[in-house]
Parts: sequence; structure tokens; C-alpha cells
Amino acid sequence: MTDAQERVPLIVPQMGVVEEVLVIEWLVDTGSRVVAGQEVVVVETEKAEVVLEAPASGMLDITVGVADYEIPVGTALAYISP
Repeated sequence: MTDAQERVPLIVPQMGVVEEVLVIEWLVDTGSRVVAGQEVVVVETEKAEVVLEAPASGMLDITVGVADYEIPVGTALAYISP
């Protein structure tokens, strides 16, 4: 299995009828170790700020690392490598 196949994506979940979210703040730096359930990024919908958690434990590799960046629902914000 390659590294890309082992990585777990942190995907922007469906939140009602929202089609995209705004990345507000990363709570963890790229390359940091995270544990499943740890809060890693704050995103904003039209109605609220939402904190997304790591779906797995491992090293965080941020793919959309810029605050104030809009990203569609269903897109990977980052990947977590074992």
C-alpha cells in the first residue's frame, strides 16, 4: 500500500444546505501529531463557526492551509498519515 492510500482525509462534511465553508483558523500546525477526535480546524458557514475534528490519529498534512479560503463541502481540507 502506498502512503497516499494509507492517509485518511479530513473532509468538509455536509452541513444542511451549505455548499461551501470558509476556513477560519487551523488549530494544529502541518506536521503535528493529532489524535482521533482532536479539534484541528475552524470553518464558518453562513450561520455558524464549526470546529472539525481529526478523523484518525497520525501526522497532519494540511492541503488547504490558508485562512479565509472558501472550500466546497466534500473536499479534503487535509490528510492524516499514520
